[in-house]
Amino acid sequence: MPVLTRDEAQTRARLIDVEHYTVDLDLTRGADTFDSRAEIRFTAHTPGDTFVELKPAELRSATLDGRPLDPAALTGNRLPLTGLTAGPHELRVDARMRYSHTGEGMHRFTDPTDGETYVYTQLFMEDVQRVFAAFDQPDLKARFDLTVTAPDGWSVLANSVTEHLGEGRWQAATTPLLSTYLIAVAAGPWHSVRTEHRGLPFGLHCRRSLAPHLDADAGELLDITRACFDRYHEKFTEPYPFDSYDQAFVPEFNAGAMENPGLVTFRDEFVYRSAVTDTERQTRAMVISHEMAHMWFGDLVTLQWWDDIWLNESFAEYMGYQTLTEATRHTDTWVDFGIARKSWGYDADQRPSTHPVAPEAVPDTASALLNFDGISYAKGASALRQLVTWLGEEHFLAGINTHFQRHKFANATLADFLDSLAAGAAGTGRDVHAWADAWLRTTGVDTLTTTVTDTPETPDAPGSWNLTVAHRGSRPHRIAVGLYDRDPAAAHTFVLRDRVDLDVPQSGPRTFAGPRPALVVPNDQDLTYAKLRLDPATEEAALRGISGIPDALTRTVLWNALRDMVRDGDLEPAAYLETAAAHLPEERDLALVQGVLTFAHTQIADRYSTPEDRPAALTLLTALCTDLLHRTADGTAPGLRLTAVRHLIDTAQHPDPVRGWLDSGAVPDGPDLDPELRWRILGRLSVLGAIDDAVIDAELAHDPSATGQEGAARCRAALPDPQAKQAAWDALFTTDPDRELSNYLFTATAQGFWQPEQSDLLRRYVPRYFTDAPALADRRGPAIAAAAGRHAFPAHAVDDDTLRLGEKCLTEGAPTPALRRRLADELDDLARALKVRTTPHH
Repeated sequence: MPVLTRDEAQTRARLIDVEHYTVDLDLTRGADTFDSRAEIRFTAHTPGDTFVELKPAELRSATLDGRPLDPAALTGNRLPLTGLTAGPHELRVDARMRYSHTGEGMHRFTDPTDGETYVYTQLFMEDVQRVFAAFDQPDLKARFDLTVTAPDGWSVLANSVTEHLGEGRWQAATTPLLSTYLIAVAAGPWHSVRTEHRGLPFGLHCRRSLAPHLDADAGELLDITRACFDRYHEKFTEPYPFDSYDQAFVPEFNAGAMENPGLVTFRDEFVYRSAVTDTERQTRAMVISHEMAHMWFGDLVTLQWWDDIWLNESFAEYMGYQTLTEATRHTDTWVDFGIARKSWGYDADQRPSTHPVAPEAVPDTASALLNFDGISYAKGASALRQLVTWLGEEHFLAGINTHFQRHKFANATLADFLDSLAAGAAGTGRDVHAWADAWLRTTGVDTLTTTVTDTPETPDAPGSWNLTVAHRGSRPHRIAVGLYDRDPAAAHTFVLRDRVDLDVPQSGPRTFAGPRPALVVPNDQDLTYAKLRLDPATEEAALRGISGIPDALTRTVLWNALRDMVRDGDLEPAAYLETAAAHLPEERDLALVQGVLTFAHTQIADRYSTPEDRPAALTLLTALCTDLLHRTADGTAPGLRLTAVRHLIDTAQHPDPVRGWLDSGAVPDGPDLDPELRWRILGRLSVLGAIDDAVIDAELAHDPSATGQEGAARCRAALPDPQAKQAAWDALFTTDPDRELSNYLFTATAQGFWQPEQSDLLRRYVPRYFTDAPALADRRGPAIAAAAGRHAFPAHAVDDDTLRLGEKCLTEGAPTPALRRRLADELDDLARALKVRTTPHH
């Protein structure tokens, strides 16, 4: 099926303007399809030909200005519109459309808890074509009128306020000018919590089976929403541009959330059924803040073409963290960004698939979809944070507000954005366009290496030292350098002597009076985006004393430096694990504990350690988490205790003691086992071969929810049994449309399938993956292709044979673009793991 190219979009935008859509959807036509009628009013500037996009199960009829069009003319997803005259036109399309079970288009889900059914749209990039006919490109904005016929007992949510007209008919108020990919509908027997703020209706919505859990957190969710809403109105001169603000937590959602104007959709795992840490609550709050930022940057002002997707995502990522820090109780959000999010950008930027934050050209929508990665989000947000440091927040916000004023309800490009920033920076002497060339048009990660040398003492200079920050890369950096001394009053503790600003590249070494510090931390406060190499004394002090550094952001910078050194083969993985074991018990910031433990387990133990060394790595992590469990037995740190319990389960090499926890229903001294912990234990016991199908079935009978179904699928796929593995493989890669797994059940099954402990049992499936995954991706589309590349890839088969098979698949096979990108990234990570394993250390 053809994808839209940039040239085609530009040609169509020169030919037509689109004024209005009237869309009528009927959701009462059965479980497989729904009816879709669209009336589109548009104007042709000159005579010419174009096309409209749709992906129907059946195109019943189409008329252009009252003249019937031949449904058989539909080629792929394009219905030709030929012989247009200059002037106004009206297109009517009547079609039957398929529901999706992959999170694309109109997704349909039946809740196994109570049998209730819900549908919602995810129309990003080019999936509006799965719901109604459209001129599907972001710069053909129009107004929309939407009506929906829904089953009795359902309510319908949309971008604007909806009204029930009776007999299942719902009508949404006319929208302002919107891009087609931002249209949203969510229908079902929602449980809703409604309020008003600043004269606007606010709402929270979820499945009925999740109602008690949403109600328990509604106060917190609405407080976050109101606080961010008010803070954005202090930052931005343009008021919130839509008539309502609904937040719907929807099932089987592929992303974290989607910024549909007036109706943000979130994955409903954010409605917590089980205990979570405060860091996880902070992450949910950040997503709320991120999506709200999109109401201005993305929705009010929209990219002209997909090469500027970073303008949407980098801005929302930066604003999401910064505004949450300013407006809520979550004041350490940049720590979580640094340890959990920024590494996503660093890793992506060191792969062959890296690209500039703002690529010069994205030729088509399939290419654009690949750029939703750690570069467009985390690296872009880091670049904006550096820009604010370099330019000043006052000038940055002045430029942003100029941008909103110039382009509201329209589209804009990178050049427009930079012109607005330059207007905000007038009088500062800062060349925003040159900064953009250096930061946004280049690839890769710069490296900053510190060298500290003492200067000879003289009568005129009794003691001083020099600092040099060597720079490998192309970007200018404004950084802070933290100078720390050992605290004479407290062993193993450091105190800040000074924090100095430094522009890199340097013009020459910088000399400081006084004794040399114990720690010299470049990029203190994490204000730029660069890998760090520490001077030997600081590296040694960090390995031996990182928990004694007073500031969490400084510790984040140092943990990231150690992480990068492990990945690059410059630090033995065992040294990182030993540092974690020594210092995580003293760590005060939960995000850091979670981030370090995750890297230590999923990367060092599971990938960077050889099969012979892995048991020792797991034993060390088990001892570390046991220490954390003992230190939290008094109940004063429930989040830290929950983190320790989770990792003790995940690193267990023997069924006991976690089987004892399952049997008793609690961890000694707490917590009691909730559904998440019970399925987590069962998952690990499945890997270890300590349970069978009967135990899984019994737990599923106790918890038949959607997450219970996913937990059971994960457990069954993890059993070390040839029949269980064959059944899981057949479920993943079936060619029978009636047996295809939904996106979430596919992911759960894939997550259970590959296990490092089962390498002998799984060896025959590794070559099968490289033939079956491309066929699956071609058959089921981008969402399943991405899941197959990420979750079904044999990541633990770290050997030359896997690398060779993967490279052959890329060079001789024909994987779809979505799968090709995932495979290229996974193979690069595999090659890195092989290199780490074989790098000698002294």
